[in-house]
Amino acid sequence: MEILSIIPVRGGSKGIPGKNIKPLCEKPLVAYTIEASLASNYITRTVVSTEDAKIKDVALSFGAEVIDRPVELAQDVTKTAPVMLHVLEELEKQNYYPDVTVLLQATCPLRTNVDIDNAFKLFFEKDCDSVFSVTDIGYTHSMWRKEHTEGYKPLYDFRTRPRRQEVDEHYKLFCENGAIYIIKTDVMKKVKDFIGDKPEVFVMPPCIDIDEPKDFERVEEILRARNNN
Repeated sequence: MEILSIIPVRGGSKGIPGKNIKPLCEKPLVAYTIEASLASNYITRTVVSTEDAKIKDVALSFGAEVIDRPVELAQDVTKTAPVMLHVLEELEKQNYYPDVTVLLQATCPLRTNVDIDNAFKLFFEKDCDSVFSVTDIGYTHSMWRKEHTEGYKPLYDFRTRPRRQEVDEHYKLFCENGAIYIIKTDVMKKVKDFIGDKPEVFVMPPCIDIDEPKDFERVEEILRARNNN
């Protein structure tokens, strides 16, 4: 079975300039995801999609293949699915047709090859067309949401709130953490997205998706603690 890993890495980060190749514990950010992909027992091909020459050089130096991304697919408003479909189209020109495609975002360096392989085990065990990683964020019996113009809204009936002992798994909320998305390639081409119509969720420990400088600093603290252990 051919399993393709796609790592989309754009050069024009605004929040953290040069984010994807910025050193994180003395190693470029994107390197963590490339190494995790290459170390997976399931992934058979690892491809970085980028429009940036510096990122391309870094990706190649860490063992990934690179598909050159058109500039029009490297804008602030560009969604991820079209980038992935572009990679598939380019690889089809090489007569390469993967059975499964996995999206690994470079901004999730805490995700390891073990996490990836555990997600694949779930993918192959379940009757599903896709698996994506999530973080368990708690129970809806006590959660509120900030509305733009209407103040705060409860996600539950707070007038009849259940006791904690009465809360079951149906009240639980899960949040996509951006680390792992696995999908059958034919399903992805059909829905033009990286989550299918029959997904399963893979619950991971908290996994920071780097978006702001403070995220970068927090991840660096965690990685240094891991290395010291």
